[in-house]
Amino acid sequence: MAKGYKADIKKDLTPDEYWYIYLTEGLRGVNKHFPFHRRILANLEPLFFRLVPTDPRCVSCRAPFRGLGVPVMRAIGRQQSTLNPSICAVCENYALKYKTKAELDLAILFADVRGSTKLAERMKPAEFSQLINRFFNASTNELVLSGAMVEKLIGDEVTAFFVPGLAGKHYHRRAVEAAKRVLKATGHNEASGPWIPVGIGVHSGESFVGAVGKEGGLSQISVLGDTANVASRLAAAARVGEILLSEEIVQKAGLETTGLEKRELSLKGKSGSVIAWVLNPVKSPKISSQNRSGQRE
Repeated sequence: MAKGYKADIKKDLTPDEYWYIYLTEGLRGVNKHFPFHRRILANLEPLFFRLVPTDPRCVSCRAPFRGLGVPVMRAIGRQQSTLNPSICAVCENYALKYKTKAELDLAILFADVRGSTKLAERMKPAEFSQLINRFFNASTNELVLSGAMVEKLIGDEVTAFFVPGLAGKHYHRRAVEAAKRVLKATGHNEASGPWIPVGIGVHSGESFVGAVGKEGGLSQISVLGDTANVASRLAAAARVGEILLSEEIVQKAGLETTGLEKRELSLKGKSGSVIAWVLNPVKSPKISSQNRSGQRE
């Protein structure tokens, strides 16, 4: 975080506890745990940052990412986050600096280009690179708009996770909606077919989220654990234009499964079978959700 941040936090809370608060409650939740004088300053910062040109800005603190004020913003740790460019990197930098970690429930999404090896065989390297870059841009744009944190872009796959601190209390449902948006952005709803074939897996569960890397060297924020492994395997099992939803994400998002195909999958590395529901936004009926009273929303 910004220089001097650690001195501002209450001494009875550790960096790990603040990282957990950020992931579950967001920047406003973190601010509630500052000493009184720092809370006042935190509440005034967005009002001041609004006066500094120009958009785009952090959706939380309103720090500008372009314009004359950028050098000052960077000096206090307010550059764009690599996880989600709609927020500043102040908490992300803090996590990396102090190697923070947390375990919490999250939703995780893997979007995988299907048949990328055959695609690469038919295209020149530069053309294939342009296609994959277009996929990265199209998918991450939709994920960011859905409140996701984009964990990594690697090979032909995009990984993103959803936590309540950024995506809100309905973060499970937002992960499912984001998956549908990624398929639409890659042309799977077009009569002519997608401009790149994609399959998606979405899962939810308790996960490790924190700084991983060499001591004194390069670190990054990563999601580790069985939840991430299952989501990755679901994406690998998804056919073109499919979203494979685990039983856990379906239940937590409050989704109805009427009219959806149910598959029992044997996933690599899993001792037992995994139940998945197949969502194809082009072919499947619209999925409705239920609130706690059982009424459709």
